[in-house]
Amino acid sequence: MNKILILLITIITSSNNNNAFSQRLHETKENKTNNQKKKPNIIFILADDLGIGNVSTYGADNYSTPNIDMLAKEGIQFNRSYTAPLCGPSRAMILTGRYAFRTGATNQDACLLIKPSNEIMIPSILKKAGYTSSCIGKWGQLPLGPKEFGFDDYIKFKGSGVYKSTPEKIEHYSINGEDRILNDSEYMPDLMHNHMIDFIDKNKSNPFFVYYSMSHVHGKIIPTPDSKSDSKDLFADNILYMDKLVGKLIHYLDSTNLRENTLIVFFGDNGTGNQWYNNSTIGGRVLSGKKGEMKECGSLVPMIVNWKGIAKKGIQTNQLIDASDFLPTFAEISGVELPKSLLIDGKSFAKNLTQKTKNERDWVFTELGKDWYVREKDWKMNRAGELFDMSKAPFEEILITENNETSVSKEAKKRLSKTLDNLAPQNGILDTGSGNGRHASKEKKKKESKDTGIE
Repeated sequence: MNKILILLITIITSSNNNNAFSQRLHETKENKTNNQKKKPNIIFILADDLGIGNVSTYGADNYSTPNIDMLAKEGIQFNRSYTAPLCGPSRAMILTGRYAFRTGATNQDACLLIKPSNEIMIPSILKKAGYTSSCIGKWGQLPLGPKEFGFDDYIKFKGSGVYKSTPEKIEHYSINGEDRILNDSEYMPDLMHNHMIDFIDKNKSNPFFVYYSMSHVHGKIIPTPDSKSDSKDLFADNILYMDKLVGKLIHYLDSTNLRENTLIVFFGDNGTGNQWYNNSTIGGRVLSGKKGEMKECGSLVPMIVNWKGIAKKGIQTNQLIDASDFLPTFAEISGVELPKSLLIDGKSFAKNLTQKTKNERDWVFTELGKDWYVREKDWKMNRAGELFDMSKAPFEEILITENNETSVSKEAKKRLSKTLDNLAPQNGILDTGSGNGRHASKEKKKKESKDTGIE
């Protein structure tokens, strides 16, 4: 009789464990008592030109990010998250969940050719689950406006990195279609933060999604409201102010009891900008690659996931993450099926946040301009078929030649060649720009604007 009872308890426990993930996704501590379920809020914080050498929890020597570090301490720090090494292609991949050879977003200007008729972005996916969404900040190289791609609310500025108006240049921004001039006394990052808080406050009774695309720390770097008149490092000041804004957001979520039902993702859109690259060291060592480069730290970016009371806590992981993974992850968390009309490249990592699972990627794919590569844990292969030993990354990338190849490297080359053959990016939309992923010539940009109606 006791054996039968033990068997029944084992079966029930196993069943409960299998169902735990779906229950935990939609419950907070407050509503567990009455068994009500609520979809979690999602805030995606996207820092601009912030590499791993600029975040202290990743070991940065010269920069301090205490609030971001706390997010990592109370959540999950991902040490191998990759995206495209320039902002336009990176953001296109994040929002569509698809690689550039499918969307055409191979360079900054080509991103403008994406249309709502052939691509679906995260807010439109989440809308099916009842989410209200806001786009805060940089829209940049993406086409049309946030509203056309499913956002219900937005504040956006014109250009790449906007902080203040100056006598040399008056900056403009818009709120839900209303164009405004940035006054002398206004600081764009603060306006963005305040708009975001107002949006959350108005929509906190229902699930919301915020795409928080920060100004920091894109150049041209100027003093922050907290910078001292004799500051010797304005870039460090800007990183610290960005971190302060993250802290203010967390404090607001805590004070309004929204934190435990809010998934927070902090991510970088590409590596460190050229001007600050040499000073963005870890352990005294310069990293391999920066913004705009197809080396490791052009694409390897900081990523932290914090979901208080739900996601694992105080974890560092070497799980491979691809920027295309966010769309399917948010879809799974919100309980929405992926569109069947499009091939989504991303792989959901939702279950990895709450369960001890090994449902992980074997590789990530990165593309910019006329080049691409596929990256495994210890190996990378590019479009030219060159194989790199990445065991010493993020500091070194060792090209494999006849002089240093081994049986292990030969197997890696065979494996990665097969992966690229299956992906077949060469059969997709190829880059027609200069090849480096940056802006086309003025003549070509003018022609594309005329052809597409996008100025």
